[in-house]
Amino acid sequence: MENLNRKTVAILATNGFEESELREPKKALEDAGADVHIVSLKSGEIKGWSDGNWSNSYPVDKTLDQVSQSDYNALMLPGGVINPDLLRNDKDAVDFVRSFFENHKPVAAICHAPWLLVEAGVLEGRDVTSYSSIKTDIINAGGNWLDKEVVVDEGLVTSRNPSDLPAFNAKLVEEIYEGKHEEQTV
Repeated sequence: MENLNRKTVAILATNGFEESELREPKKALEDAGADVHIVSLKSGEIKGWSDGNWSNSYPVDKTLDQVSQSDYNALMLPGGVINPDLLRNDKDAVDFVRSFFENHKPVAAICHAPWLLVEAGVLEGRDVTSYSSIKTDIINAGGNWLDKEVVVDEGLVTSRNPSDLPAFNAKLVEEIYEGKHEEQTV
């Protein structure tokens, strides 16, 4: 397994995230040695969504106004329907997402989270997957939508739904680890 010691990853989320899509990538990153921060719009806690109901609360480590992409090696975006819909309506959240692309840092988005990538205008010409209901949004934003469990395009890792999490988590860790090699060889 890749060693992500000294790597810091932001998970951008708010209320209504699909619980497994935050919990499992966070655990995979931490198990690989990364320092992971849940970044949100407000301090306190955010509430997950699981099996059609509100679920567990997770503590927010940092708020958007406290962080910058320069604080992180990568960004992870969990899905759910409510979470990315709220975030894509927040200018600071969209700018935060866009800044990772502008600085060529790995970004991972699962399920409905690519809505944030559509809003950030970063999908033109990229291979992407997502939950099938937002396929048209991806295509209209210039992305090449593929029906695969995980798609990687120049540091962008995307997956369709919670059943894709094992492949998604493996590629997420791999892309962050490989980013380390690029920094060392430059």
